[in-house]
Amino acid sequence: MPANLSPEYKAAEAGYRKARDPRERLDLLREMLRTIPKHKGTDHLQADIKRRIKELSEELEAPAKGGAARHGPSIVIRPEGAAQLALIGPPNTGKSSLHVRLTGSHAHVAPYPFTTQFPEPGMMPYEDVHFELLDLPAIAPEHPIPWIAATLQTVDGCLFVMDLADAACVEQAQAVHRVLAEKRVALTGSWEQAPLEDDPFALRIPTVLIANKSDAITNIAAELETFRELTGLAYPAFCVSAATGEGLEAIGPWLFRTLGVVRVYTKAPGHAADKTLPFTLRRGQTVGDVARLVHKDVADALRYARVWGHSGFDGQQVGREHALADGDIVELHG
Repeated sequence: MPANLSPEYKAAEAGYRKARDPRERLDLLREMLRTIPKHKGTDHLQADIKRRIKELSEELEAPAKGGAARHGPSIVIRPEGAAQLALIGPPNTGKSSLHVRLTGSHAHVAPYPFTTQFPEPGMMPYEDVHFELLDLPAIAPEHPIPWIAATLQTVDGCLFVMDLADAACVEQAQAVHRVLAEKRVALTGSWEQAPLEDDPFALRIPTVLIANKSDAITNIAAELETFRELTGLAYPAFCVSAATGEGLEAIGPWLFRTLGVVRVYTKAPGHAADKTLPFTLRRGQTVGDVARLVHKDVADALRYARVWGHSGFDGQQVGREHALADGDIVELHG
């Protein structure tokens, strides 16, 4: 990273790293370009920022340009639900079958490789929340995907789908990692908060291994252990079958716990809480974060809140920095 970066630039870059909404990311990229010191040491970074602004602008603005036809479906998917996860992997591992089974989507399933051509979003329910799963094209050196890093910018994690019965699974997994590394994307088995990279556009994505088609393997535990030894991949793992549904019920609860999802219900003064559709936060987020999810004007006008639940005694008056717990009810006061 070049020296002498201004506090304004660093603030914009930090916001960009955290942002998930594509339009918010575009605004922060423009702020990064506006505030970056203009000297020879930042030429490369300036060019990178300009390129990303151009790509994201074209992707977001194309539908509004006089109804002009697009070249294909969107590759930048606005995150929805409690978290956004990408299904990635080499060809013919059953990603699309898993997507259909988990989300009820209409993803195209076929016995030949590279069936999926563009991101296919779908919502996986767990209790009263949903996780957004993106079915992405198969990753292989012979089938380059120029936009894959742009799509992965907004995800909270990856489900790395492999078929351990395939004799070439080790080579396939290694090839996927090489392709992603060329795009400055690294997968990690750690789901804790990752340290920031020097490169603001390098991605380090928490990953869980999904060993699909386990119903066709006699000793899946032994196959998984061998795969881990040969690849050195220490990802958390689930052995599942998209064909039979075996093992799939464990994915939702694991994601909920591991991502630290916190459900918060809101109520108006004098009324019961709306328990039909919670706002979803992450562990450590606050009353102020809930107010921003409700509406920017509500957040700006917020004076205090009352909470019921595990983070305080019932009806306790709290400020905007009060951290919330799963199941809390919040009454916002402007």
